[in-house]
Amino acid sequence: MIKLYHGSNVAIKQIDLALSKRGKDFGKGFYLNANWQQALDMAVRTSRFLNEGEPTVSCFEFYEAKAAEQGLNIKVFPEYSEEWAEFVVMNRKNNSDIQAHHYDIVIGPIADDTVGVQIRRFIMGYMSVASLIKELRFKGDHAVQYYFGTYRAIEYLKRIEL
Repeated sequence: MIKLYHGSNVAIKQIDLALSKRGKDFGKGFYLNANWQQALDMAVRTSRFLNEGEPTVSCFEFYEAKAAEQGLNIKVFPEYSEEWAEFVVMNRKNNSDIQAHHYDIVIGPIADDTVGVQIRRFIMGYMSVASLIKELRFKGDHAVQYYFGTYRAIEYLKRIEL
């Protein structure tokens, strides 16, 4: 079991995947982080961007071993790599509600959200994948995100009070 955190402008009492946004690193889904401070930073950014609510961190316990035992399709990217970069580009390009992959859960590095221009340059063929990986690296401490893309996956999350 691992504690994971979600930063937002509201407390998350019930996860609703229908509220998830398209074009994210690992697709449309619910994202968490094992680092409380990074979740808080996201909560502050979200509250400022939306100009409503208060920065709030919701905490969950994740039972990864149980999820794997029950046959959930889990993809882990242990580090920044060419495979990871191409996966992020594929998902960020996907503007539909249909997932671009078949994973229930994806675990891997966070891409720096300020590099949309670099992704477009890569897609247009102006940048190598090696250069793209350097540009996508999260600035600051190595950050890992946990993506839950199916209702079956979120069954392995238990909301807890901080």
